Amino acid sequence: MSTDAIIGYSLSSEEHRGSELVRFGAMGVEHGFDNLIISDHFHPWNDAQGQSPFVWNVLGGLASVAPGARLGTGVTCPTIRIHPAVVAQAVATTAQMAGSFFFGVGTGENLNEHILGDQWPPTDQRLAMLEEAVELMRKLWTGHEVTHRGEFYRVDNARIYTLPDEPPPVYVSAFGPKAAAVAARIGDGFVTTAPDADLVDTYRKAGGTGPAIGCPKACWAESEAAGRKLAYELWPNMGLPGELAQEIKTPAIFEQAVQLVDEETAIGTAPMGPDPEAHIESIRAYLEAGFDEVYIHQIGPEQEGFLRFYRDEVVPKL
Repeated sequence: MSTDAIIGYSLSSEEHRGSELVRFGAMGVEHGFDNLIISDHFHPWNDAQGQSPFVWNVLGGLASVAPGARLGTGVTCPTIRIHPAVVAQAVATTAQMAGSFFFGVGTGENLNEHILGDQWPPTDQRLAMLEEAVELMRKLWTGHEVTHRGEFYRVDNARIYTLPDEPPPVYVSAFGPKAAAVAARIGDGFVTTAPDADLVDTYRKAGGTGPAIGCPKACWAESEAAGRKLAYELWPNMGLPGELAQEIKTPAIFEQAVQLVDEETAIGTAPMGPDPEAHIESIRAYLEAGFDEVYIHQIGPEQEGFLRFYRDEVVPKL
């Protein structure tokens, strides 16, 4: 188990408006959580979640209200909906404004990437697109003029002028061994949502030396029953198996699919309610699996109470 792991705070763009996310980020820093990660979607997973602000506006706000915080995306798809050259400029500006910034990337979901009418590619093609996109963005972050003729992307005489002092580290999302190997090859770390020791081992054996980042969900509430009820209302899609989350096209179809998911399947082992030991055990599962950083996503509107609870009753006991 890591003894110097980072315990951070995960901001849910699916549940909150941009102004709320900025306020919650500042509140997180006030409660001792100066490592913040934020999701990046065009749609929420379902209408009950209800929000989806443009992440780069929110990150600019976070950089202003929490200038000493370390910010990151968890994660951005830089391949289809937005051209990687444009994403590279957004990242460079954010990294220049923020105290510190890491860029989480992934192959995305059909939910967000189909919106311009593009075909949703198979997994291997999405991984190849991500690899080329990361290569192109790293070229642009040098500040040199870049002309690129690749399999998927073309750039003509592009130069990013506003740059951070150092290029941001790129952390690659991985849910299986193939993606973990890609993360080891092209990334500076990897991100996932389950405390999967085998996946960490795959990443390390493939040559990955950067941090392993885990992003669990939790629901601090007045009772376990209240937490379970809220989590099931907002996040029943947690119980969808396999690759469905990558393939389903719209929030409406997600709502149809989760009718087959019961509360127990959706919530699994995620900690619910006010018992600190349940939340501590959830984090320990990640630390014992070899994760270096764990970012907690508090489900629902009770963000200040959650932050106070973790500051006072959870993190000190780790």
